[in-house]
Amino acid sequence: MKTKYIWLVAAMVAFSSCSDDDDSSTMTEEQLPELTAGSADFSNYISLGASFTAGYTDGALFKATQEMSFPNILSQKFASAGGSTTFNQPLTNDNFGGLALNGDRIADPRLVFGGAGPVPLEAALGAPVTVTTDVLLNNPTGPFQNMGVPGAKSFHLLANGYGNISNLSAGAANPYFVRMTGSTPDASMLELAVAQSPTFFTLSEIGGNDVLGFAVSGGSGVDRTGDPNAANYGPNDITDPGLFQVALTGMVDALTANGAKGAVANVPYITSLPHFTTVPYNPLPMDEATATQVNNGYAQYNGGLQTMVTIGQIDEAEAEARTIKFVASSANAVVIEDEDLTDLSAFGLPSYRHATADDLLVLPASSFIGTRVNDDPTMVNGVSVPLEDKWVLVASELASINAATDAYNAAIASVVSAKGLALVDLNSVLSQASETGITFDDYTMNTDLVFGGLVSLDGIHLTSRGYALMANKFLEAIDATYESNFVASKTLAKAANYPTTFSPALQ
Repeated sequence: MKTKYIWLVAAMVAFSSCSDDDDSSTMTEEQLPELTAGSADFSNYISLGASFTAGYTDGALFKATQEMSFPNILSQKFASAGGSTTFNQPLTNDNFGGLALNGDRIADPRLVFGGAGPVPLEAALGAPVTVTTDVLLNNPTGPFQNMGVPGAKSFHLLANGYGNISNLSAGAANPYFVRMTGSTPDASMLELAVAQSPTFFTLSEIGGNDVLGFAVSGGSGVDRTGDPNAANYGPNDITDPGLFQVALTGMVDALTANGAKGAVANVPYITSLPHFTTVPYNPLPMDEATATQVNNGYAQYNGGLQTMVTIGQIDEAEAEARTIKFVASSANAVVIEDEDLTDLSAFGLPSYRHATADDLLVLPASSFIGTRVNDDPTMVNGVSVPLEDKWVLVASELASINAATDAYNAAIASVVSAKGLALVDLNSVLSQASETGITFDDYTMNTDLVFGGLVSLDGIHLTSRGYALMANKFLEAIDATYESNFVASKTLAKAANYPTTFSPALQ
């Protein structure tokens, strides 16, 4: 930095020493082209999507980040190109985050930075807070131009009753959407959007939640590929790509029926997010005495594996992969359950092995590994007590997630191309951020938890600066498709105007 400024001063001195008569020294401001909408009509913009569209960050939805949601940013840029200056969002009542139902909390407040990592807001404040956004008592009035509903899967956007509060107890409704349906509780998200006759729309992260529940639960759901009946689905199941395509096609057909144009974002590989990449597979320090003690506890299991080789139930390679052996090291791998291993339960042997670099541990595992069961010092989670499936994604589960994501993205590309819409390649954006970092004005952002700048404290959703970058990626794609010139006219979001964290004092 110092070197840079020395050269700058030198350049300024050299410049000032030039002759006053030298007309080449005259500096003029850059002349930018006048903003044009091209063939797009932004006069009535509607956004549909899930948590990214809503502005969800730091594990919650709250007013400050809703006001920095990427659709709200887009609406402000569109207003300079003939768009409306009104963009109604279902704002929460405070900056605590969380939701209540008739005074009872049903979603917790936001996370904040606690000095070493993310902590709950109330832990940072040292006192409880009252969540004032109550889905029964104080819902805002629509219609809403931002139809982003955290947690919504692709088929939920077409589901009637998904915003009916009477369906909440059965798990058939979404409390965030309940706040938006007003006097039409059984209307679908798509119906409420189409009823506003949009001239331009964005459709984002459709497909993300279709694999996210499976991923964050460590693959404890079911891969429903081949099952097109959403009534059979649990909250953690992977959506059948055929069902996804039907839902996507229905949405786009309805939104474009009256000539509206739009931009659609594809689905990132969500396992590149820090929720899945932060916790190492080998976080266990151990001295020689402790390693010997733990190994003695697995001696019978390891011996049983050799017996299985002798009688032909498994081969030597699998026995080696399943053998539990700790060493004096600062980086021992945790022990996990793996249902993909040969089932030896009939012989009294469980499916245990050490985790490898090919496994991904979910973020909550960071505070679970090394804890004791019933305060018993011999029963340590991840060591003498293997981690259950919910804490880790193994290779077969990762393959299911990626295969579904690829299928969703193929469907998105096909539908977008057929309708002549703009495609926003969020998959490439996240891949670049996770591999090399991505530049946004004077900042280089990556997917590191807390300090990467792109992903918020929950390890899944973006920071407000990340949403501003996302808005710019939409504008780039809109320019390329509709011959607008947001980029050339520099009508873009500026990174410095959007924070990466929020103070615990923000209320």
